[in-house]
Amino acid sequence: MNNGLSNSTTNINTTKVTKHIWKAGVAIAVIIIGWQIFYTIDEGHVGIVKRFGEATTQVNPGLHTKVPFADTVEELEIRTRKNSENLKASTYEQMPVTAEVSVNWTVIRPEAFELYKNYGGLDQFENRILDPRLRSATKDALARFKAEKIIQNRGQVIQKIEETLLSEMIDFPVKLDSVQIENLVLPAKYLQSIETKQTEKNLAAAEMHRLERQKLEAQREVNTAEAKRDAEKARADGSAYAITTEAKAEAEAIKLKGLAEAESMMKKAESLKNSELLVDYVKAQQWDGKLPSTVMGNGQDILWNMKEK
Repeated sequence: MNNGLSNSTTNINTTKVTKHIWKAGVAIAVIIIGWQIFYTIDEGHVGIVKRFGEATTQVNPGLHTKVPFADTVEELEIRTRKNSENLKASTYEQMPVTAEVSVNWTVIRPEAFELYKNYGGLDQFENRILDPRLRSATKDALARFKAEKIIQNRGQVIQKIEETLLSEMIDFPVKLDSVQIENLVLPAKYLQSIETKQTEKNLAAAEMHRLERQKLEAQREVNTAEAKRDAEKARADGSAYAITTEAKAEAEAIKLKGLAEAESMMKKAESLKNSELLVDYVKAQQWDGKLPSTVMGNGQDILWNMKEK
């Protein structure tokens, strides 16, 4: 009897365990299937859905579903990326130069699927398409300029690189933002010669500035002398004018005085001519109070002495 109960209890426990295991397996399978069905794409990326390894469609950021065990998803970045290249090139005069050049570029969102299908991803696109063209455009641009020009105006070199690179990348599903030459190394001897030449230019410019300053100072002294001369001349002219004016005024006064005296004398003469009494008056004014010492008789030729003896 006891052995029968034990066997029955063992069978019941085994059945329960089996049921629990089956339920756990089903739950795990559901979780796995759910994990396979749902997926998300982050911002700044797009999803490339592949079914059995073949790219079939492109999806945007967010939550999506797929066919479990058949579909896989790869994310493709569509934010701006920076690609740098270190290269050796030559200038217009065949001077060796080492440069580090970079370009910012972005995958065009609607055309990301075509880029993935044709090149297998961003790394493949950079290695096979972008990098070789960036190196070629940089070498071509550097070879068009002399070393001194490259140092003085790097912007022109960058502009030429951008023009060439844009022309060669126009048919690809990317947008180029900007090119930069981040490091440029020329031979040390050439850099020294450039520094010496620049020093000489600076000295020449300083000497020219000194000469110009001397010239300005000399001109200022000339202007000062001329101004002083003009002032002296103006003062002399003023004095001469004053003297001339004063002389003219004095001459005019003398003239007027003479005319007045002449007119007075003429009037007196006219008056004397017309009035014997006035003649006697004038004689009386001019008499000094003394009687004449000699007189002549009327009709006589004898001169009498009237003085007392």
